[in-house]
Amino acid sequence: MSDTRLRPPAMAFGREPDWFNEPEPRSFKPKLKFRTVWISDTHLGTSGCNAAMLNDFLASIECETLYLVGDIIDGWRLKKGWYWPTPHNDVIRRILKLARKGTRVVYIPGNHDEMFRDYIGMTFGGVELLDEAIHETADGRLLLVTHGDMFDGVVLYARWLAFLGDQAYSMLLSFNRLFNAVRRRLKMPYWSLSSHLKKKVKNAVQYICAFEDVVAREAEHRHVDGVVCGHIHSAEIRQFGDVTYYNDGDWVESCTALVEDFQGDITILDWAAHVRNRANKSAERQFA
Repeated sequence: MSDTRLRPPAMAFGREPDWFNEPEPRSFKPKLKFRTVWISDTHLGTSGCNAAMLNDFLASIECETLYLVGDIIDGWRLKKGWYWPTPHNDVIRRILKLARKGTRVVYIPGNHDEMFRDYIGMTFGGVELLDEAIHETADGRLLLVTHGDMFDGVVLYARWLAFLGDQAYSMLLSFNRLFNAVRRRLKMPYWSLSSHLKKKVKNAVQYICAFEDVVAREAEHRHVDGVVCGHIHSAEIRQFGDVTYYNDGDWVESCTALVEDFQGDITILDWAAHVRNRANKSAERQFA
């Protein structure tokens, strides 16, 4: 690509491509209704993105506010070579249609989509771009919403090491795709081997714990009740003193989101597990 920076898609500036207005098949499945939904680390533009599962999730929900908590589009990978299959278009279209139908959509860029930080404060296609946000829950708590890369010493002070780690991580995800391709042929559900291995590696566990502690201390310094972030691809809800730490996970390994109900309770929604349960119930009905 001649330009060293990636620009927002043309549709963001008011020119919608033809595929945006293509009719979608009608669905009679009831929607899951939430007050707020947080997703991050979808890494659109990479082969590791579980775009079909993400699109299924977005088609299955209704919410008042949707936070896109960074690394939605992977600019690091797209600079090396263009990869943008139809399911990735479907995700963008789904998000923009949620915004058009009244959902407040807030996009907080991360390190992989840092090119969008040049447009902070602007609104494109109904999507607000913010550096960070303060979210008030239904029960009156204040939560800092941030991608989290600014608390990652590797990203801040050893950027070359972050790029090297990204290469190794991409190799692990490639193996994860092959592993799940075999599982699909054997009629077995999706399961993230890469996520499982990461949780078993001592250094990765120590890094995650250190990251969570630093982010929680920042929330305490800001005098808020909690913090929502992404970045480390590890969905979690933990209490650090008076501060609640929330991480919404990712859509290349675990396929998770954070959801807030209308009473203010926030939980992790494991969409891969939801899809498995849905398939099991369908099979039970067929053989009942």
